[in-house]
Amino acid sequence: MAINYICRHCHTVLGRIESADVTEMQLGFHSLTPAERRDIIAYDLSGEVTVRVTCDYCNEAIKSNPELSLLSSPLQ
Repeated sequence: MAINYICRHCHTVLGRIESADVTEMQLGFHSLTPAERRDIIAYDLSGEVTVRVTCDYCNEAIKSNPELSLLSSPLQ
């Protein structure tokens, strides 16, 4: 099972974990609410997991310009 981390705004690949031994507890997924899990984590049919987070660049841009968070794709 591979776990891909991508930025939810600019779609930059931030990292990939390729290990069948990593658990949701180790990744911190257990602390998410069901709504957060649906928003952040996507599973595909091949068993890969995509985790949508915000990269540092987009985080800084949104902090500097909070109105960007109102747009569906603020940095595209």
